[in-house]
Amino acid sequence: MTVIFDDNDDLVDICYDNVFKAVFTRNIPASQMALSKLVSALIRREVSILTICANEPPVDSLRDRQIRYDINCKAENGELVNVEMSLNPDPFEPVRLEFHAGKLFTGQDIRGADKTYDDLKQAYQIAILVKERFFPDDTFYHAFEYYDPSSKISLNGKSRIVTLELSKLDKIVEKRIEEMKPQELWAVYFRYLTDKSKRRKINEIVGHEEGIAMASEVLMTISRDEVERARLMSEYKYQLDTQSKMVHAKREGMKEGMQKGMQKGMQKGIREGEKNILDLLKSGKLPDEIIKEYNFETSG
Repeated sequence: MTVIFDDNDDLVDICYDNVFKAVFTRNIPASQMALSKLVSALIRREVSILTICANEPPVDSLRDRQIRYDINCKAENGELVNVEMSLNPDPFEPVRLEFHAGKLFTGQDIRGADKTYDDLKQAYQIAILVKERFFPDDTFYHAFEYYDPSSKISLNGKSRIVTLELSKLDKIVEKRIEEMKPQELWAVYFRYLTDKSKRRKINEIVGHEEGIAMASEVLMTISRDEVERARLMSEYKYQLDTQSKMVHAKREGMKEGMQKGMQKGMQKGIREGEKNILDLLKSGKLPDEIIKEYNFETSG
């Protein structure tokens, strides 16, 4: 079945992290194929995803889904991949990615008399960043690895951090479909899927890339299923509400702290001013007109 979106289709935004996970982690061939094609496009090498690790509550869970929605999976050749959609990434996102890439890589078990470091598999931390620009260039796709910045020599290690910045696609979306690289097709699809002015372009991409067609098939099912759609939107609302409450509490705490700080500062200033006046009174250096105006006592 070829999926074609029309202007009347009210699609759930795949850039919501819970929707992203729902599309790519279902136990159906279309979802499994879509995930394999997505990972292959982003690491620029064909892989087949064999298993999805249960590092979070299951996809069907109606509660406790407020934590980050990673897709932690393993390829057929044993390589490890963690994929995440980050709608509102934090300013510390690059450091966080480095931390989790390290955990993903070092979490492998190579204990045993017959194993060495050569048995470690490639590990990829992939982040699709929706609303922020983290790197100063105009390149939307980066694949980071350890290297010596002075000599430009790579360590040739086995861990990679891959990022897609969807805020940098203004020129890429204007390219002909046939000229787009696989990672460009996926990036444009994610960013402009719900933009009805780009629906023709999205349909061209869906018809051109098999993995995206599979993802669209699953997404269409979710979008038309009222119960599933309501559940996903409820989860997203809960996530936003929780985040908003935390931010509000933090801001109120900062505001209260500033007010207390100002009050303490004013009180300290008054005390210091009174002390200075007393010192001047005792030394006899306070002008007579000031003493008379404010009725300062000059005794003791």
